[in-house]
Amino acid sequence: MHRRRFLRRTGAAAGVGALTGLAGCAGVGGDPGYDVGMMASAFQPVEVTVAVGDTVVWETTSARGHTVTAYENAIPDEAEYFASGGYDGEETARDAWSRDFGGRLESGDRYSHTFAVAGRYDYVCIPHETGGMVGTVVVEE
Repeated sequence: MHRRRFLRRTGAAAGVGALTGLAGCAGVGGDPGYDVGMMASAFQPVEVTVAVGDTVVWETTSARGHTVTAYENAIPDEAEYFASGGYDGEETARDAWSRDFGGRLESGDRYSHTFAVAGRYDYVCIPHETGGMVGTVVVEE
């Protein structure tokens, strides 16, 4: 996760504790270059908070293939739909997955989306949905 997002998520009350927690970041791997990792059957972290205009980057950090697919009815009305594979709607993304694993992100693959509208965005990994692989992006003004 980007340090500015970590600080925003921990809030000002975390103060010195948050800064102490960051002290070793640069020396041990530093910024991984993504915000949400896609593990074997979970998004990590499950929820991320960003500001309007920020881009969130997902990376498949496991050997399993995944998707990032917005729940069409669980994003702000004015928001642009997002899904790995570039689909314009949830039904299209699900159909593509069913036909030929459309939108699949293999180990090390990345997907990004820039959030232009404030609100809550719930999304899923289609092949691991029944196992509870869902996540949330909260976009603040």
